[in-house]
Amino acid sequence: MTIALHYVFDSPNDKIIWDVGHQAYAHKLLTGRKSKFHTLRQHKGLAGFPKSNESAHDIFDTGHSSTAISAALGIAAARDLNGWASKVIAVVGDGALTGGMSFEALNHAGSLKKDLLVILNDNEMSISKNVGALSSYLSKLVTKPGYAEMRKKIENILGKLPGIGKKASKALGVEETIRALATAPGLIFRELGFNYFGPVDGHNLGELIKALRNIRQLKGPILFHIITKKGKGYRFAEADRTRFHGIAPFNIENGERMHKSSVTYANAFSGCLTKLAGENDKIIAITAAMKSGTGLEHFAKAFPERFFDVGIAEQHAVTFAAGLAKNGYRPVCAIYSTFLQRAYDQILHDVCLQNLPVIFAIDRAGLVGEDGPTHHGNFDLSYLRHIPNMTIMAPKDENELGHMLKTALELHGPAAIRYPKGAGSGVAIENPYHSLEIGEAEVVQEGKDLAILAVGPCVDLANKAADKLKKSKISSTVVNARFVKPLDEKLIISLAKKPGKLITVEENALEGGFGSCVLELLEKNSIKANVKRIGIPDSFIEHGSTNVLKDGIGLTEGNIIKTAESLLR
Repeated sequence: MTIALHYVFDSPNDKIIWDVGHQAYAHKLLTGRKSKFHTLRQHKGLAGFPKSNESAHDIFDTGHSSTAISAALGIAAARDLNGWASKVIAVVGDGALTGGMSFEALNHAGSLKKDLLVILNDNEMSISKNVGALSSYLSKLVTKPGYAEMRKKIENILGKLPGIGKKASKALGVEETIRALATAPGLIFRELGFNYFGPVDGHNLGELIKALRNIRQLKGPILFHIITKKGKGYRFAEADRTRFHGIAPFNIENGERMHKSSVTYANAFSGCLTKLAGENDKIIAITAAMKSGTGLEHFAKAFPERFFDVGIAEQHAVTFAAGLAKNGYRPVCAIYSTFLQRAYDQILHDVCLQNLPVIFAIDRAGLVGEDGPTHHGNFDLSYLRHIPNMTIMAPKDENELGHMLKTALELHGPAAIRYPKGAGSGVAIENPYHSLEIGEAEVVQEGKDLAILAVGPCVDLANKAADKLKKSKISSTVVNARFVKPLDEKLIISLAKKPGKLITVEENALEGGFGSCVLELLEKNSIKANVKRIGIPDSFIEHGSTNVLKDGIGLTEGNIIKTAESLLR
């Protein structure tokens, strides 16, 4: 597909927009980046997604799904306003069509009638199957040069004939109806205003080139449906498409991962939720096309009737959960932090405004590494904590995650639990789980010189920094905040008064994050204290290993120690 696109079209004059961007690796190889391809997803190397500042051939930065058709339509509209001559192509995977934004864009494009080509790269055959020779014949027939022009001429001639004119459209509709029935998805795209062609074998280069050459000459919105096989050519990827969608380093010979990971936060969450669901038949698990990523496969097998994968539709997931909560169920939405951003309005209006007991299990909170700025979960504390009725928790380890989930399930309103990507700290997971006192922090270490208030896994950083500070005769109180909303006001106020020197540590944007909560609390109570905040600065953090990224922004033991020493000078 990618070779055919670049063979037929003239990039970057012709604009190719890739949905999500995982599809764009071959595109990167063909557009001058082969020599740097070994740096893919590494710090200062090539990005894992299209990046317009990386190449003129990357027309639009895409990381989240279902955005390409909207962006392509905007680019096509700008082209026409400027009077430019170029083709605009959006390449979308079939999974992207589970997102409502794709259909909003298709609906708008069909009404605008702009010249726009949408290529549907269907690698799951989830929309339709190729139904054989008739489909191929009709597809080739209607993509031949001059077909559209010939059809228009016939329509004009028939329209002028007495007694036949009114029947002309019906007569011409016969061919399109046959084609729509022969290729089932054609019907819905045709009704949205698109000319539909396909399905075509996406691994047949000659057929693709012929079809694209013919389609290139047509006007108006066009949808070209191709069938591909995910992982084609590598048998391990063909056999396990889910695991190989995104994978850590692996042995090419046998497909096995190089390093076996320990228990992850996602695994701990899934185990806890499954156990609690066995005790409470009102618990529902919801995810947005991330059953594997959120660790919910086990829950889905244990309670299939209480598991819902809504596709790439986070907005729908949240309001769907609200409907369940309104009727006595306890829905748990397991969604990555970066994707939950897309459902902000639904969280506010459909859940929090009605004070409904929906739980948000926010995976991939904080820096996620190689996926970069489109996927870092840096903002959830900031975009959730100002919403009334919301309770927000962050576990220091995978064991505390279980206790927080039990606590959230006992609340009479919405709650969010945010936790990072990857392996936990390896602590033993207690069973049974116990409830936490709402808004109560945990004092991990006691000291007299300063206090370090940390959120989530940053508690471990704070502990290690405090241990090293002891060597310099500096005594620190270390607090596991547990709750970002509500705060443990009594404890924080007492520490602000004595010792009066506070450091906050969080893996969230400093703007509006946990440190801001502490400052607002002190201001509200007219308390003066020396406060330093450590977290993610007001910038988009690029891709790279999490350790490298944390070093770059100062989210380290060393920076906590340096900050503590500066406070005491």
